[in-house]
Amino acid sequence: MQAPDPGSFDQQVASHRDYLLRFARLQLRNETWAEDAVSEVLLAALAKPQSFGSRSQLKTWLVGILKHKIIDALRQHGREVCLSSGDDDEQADPLEHIAFTRDGHFVETPAEWGNPEQALGSRQFFAVLEACAGQLPATQGRLFLMREWLELSSEEICKELGLTPTNLYVQLHRARLRLRECLELNWFNQPHAA
Repeated sequence: MQAPDPGSFDQQVASHRDYLLRFARLQLRNETWAEDAVSEVLLAALAKPQSFGSRSQLKTWLVGILKHKIIDALRQHGREVCLSSGDDDEQADPLEHIAFTRDGHFVETPAEWGNPEQALGSRQFFAVLEACAGQLPATQGRLFLMREWLELSSEEICKELGLTPTNLYVQLHRARLRLRECLELNWFNQPHAA
């Protein structure tokens, strides 16, 4: 068995830089912090290529490293992260955003989503999901990504960002409603290739 060509491994790692940078920007919402996190990922990957071992796709391995670097950056810069953007939407009554009637039914029936498991295998779906996540207000986007993509516990997020559990759940609820609406408009109600 031949060892991988180091030049080609370096090029493969470098080819994922733009994707990693988009991922880091979505979470950190700070260009400098995102650049630093991605640079650390690339340096770590290039310093120890034997750690890759081809047990997963290279992109998956790099994103795994990036998740840890993002968590480190959030902890390091935690006091600098501004959660209150002052948007009217952020200050609005959370009950205004709930799309349910008093008896617990949807105010407006959600669109038919077909087979979501099949959609998950589509690169186009993930491109739309990423675009929708990028359109979330800064606070909601950051909290959603911390919870769902970085898989931090609610307790960790509350501790890290000084939030109450109630505020966290309200913000996550708003983010999920916005994502559902965006996916319905841009994916589930649109013709696309399977």
